[in-house]
Amino acid sequence: MAKKNASGNSVVRYHKISQIDDGFVDLQFEKPQVKIPWKAITLAVFLFVVGIVLIIIGSLLLTGYIDAKHTESTWILIVLGSLMFIPGGYHVGIVYYAYCSYPGYSYDDIPDFN
Repeated sequence: MAKKNASGNSVVRYHKISQIDDGFVDLQFEKPQVKIPWKAITLAVFLFVVGIVLIIIGSLLLTGYIDAKHTESTWILIVLGSLMFIPGGYHVGIVYYAYCSYPGYSYDDIPDFN
């Protein structure tokens, strides 16, 4: 609570800020500890692996290495596998580079589900 003088007005003591203060605080230059988004990494690995499996199965069906009664599903497997492989591979790559501490990559680049 501020002190009051005899007339009832508050008396506040001001002091001049030193000239060496440049307005920066040391804490703003420290990196906060990064929280690793385990759910997003698990989803990325799942998409990556399932996408690879679907692409391989579709390619084997397309080339005739695997004999199939219904060959109309081969392109569906390849397209679905590609749709899963592309984002999974992208995020797995970011995880790998962040884990290896490459400059410009961090776990903050991966979306979190929180």
